[in-house]
Amino acid sequence: MSEPVPASFTDEEYAFLRHVRFGELPAPVRPDERVELRETDARRDYPEPVDDPDQRALGLLPGVG
Repeated sequence: MSEPVPASFTDEEYAFLRHVRFGELPAPVRPDERVELRETDARRDYPEPVDDPDQRALGLLPGVG
């Protein structure tokens, strides 16, 4: 058996297939609608350490109790 020959499409056919699969693209964002990127520290996966004697006495601190 011979292997099937891959289909070759024109740019217009590819554009049509993209439109059928994904639909209309959203309108581009205008420069006045953009927001400034603000870098922040990475999120921590554990709470900030607390050294509060009241919380320690109540057993509210992690690892206590």
